Amino acid sequence: MGLGLSVLIAMKATAWMLLYLFFSRFGFTVLAIPLLYASLISWLVSIASHPSIDLPMLLGKNPDGTFPILSTIMFSPYLYFARAFSMARRFLTGEEPYSQICEGLYVGGWPASPRLLPPGNPAIIDCTSEFPRIKEFKGHSYLCVPTWDTRAPQPGQIESAVKWACRKRARNQPVYVHCAYVSKLKRLLDPGSIGHGRSVAVMCALLVALGVVENWKAAEKYIRERRPCIKMNSLHYKALEEWSSSRLSSPKRNEELDVNSVSQSNSSGNTKASMVENKID
Repeated sequence: MGLGLSVLIAMKATAWMLLYLFFSRFGFTVLAIPLLYASLISWLVSIASHPSIDLPMLLGKNPDGTFPILSTIMFSPYLYFARAFSMARRFLTGEEPYSQICEGLYVGGWPASPRLLPPGNPAIIDCTSEFPRIKEFKGHSYLCVPTWDTRAPQPGQIESAVKWACRKRARNQPVYVHCAYVSKLKRLLDPGSIGHGRSVAVMCALLVALGVVENWKAAEKYIRERRPCIKMNSLHYKALEEWSSSRLSSPKRNEELDVNSVSQSNSSGNTKASMVENKID
């Protein structure tokens, strides 16, 4: 299933620890304490992001996209590393910050500034656990689906995001689904499981729910034609498969439910009418 983030952060934790031991050996123990702290925090994140644990709430991100001061301070070695790395990679690679998938639907990376946001005052679905919602976006409709990098939202989270996005599209409001950016190092570590995945998984489900495509596999192909850099992994596929097998957002499924509801209502009404007629007779 790929241990991408866990492996990468564990390597970083080991590097911090080795630096701490190196400086301590030469008598700089006090000065090296921040390195020890960064190592311990990195090990904690590595464990919490493992697929068997998958605990993004560890970072303390609020539903409105903000981080408590305590969480920001406590997890600063990881949070600021992730943010700095994302901005540096964007600057070095020149990758497009977002792509339009179809009318009113966009997918891309973390918008660190208003100029990186799609046009039309879009509603924002944030699939990250490590990036904040910047103050300039307070006026935008916002939904947080906190997910570790390289991991997948739970099927229930996907369903909630899809319903929320469908309501926005019903009002003709654009929707932007974003996560972060993948690093080249992650691709080297686990090329089969790392990539632009969190936001793409949600977008796949949304395309199916809106009737743009028949299923999530067709949705992945549809998105790839417009944003070739996407790369979902086995965790994303599993979440989409589970969502697809029990989804409630399918237009066809909703139509069937509506028809059944009407049929039951009519049947109930006919039964009541028959009872009244029998009483009158």
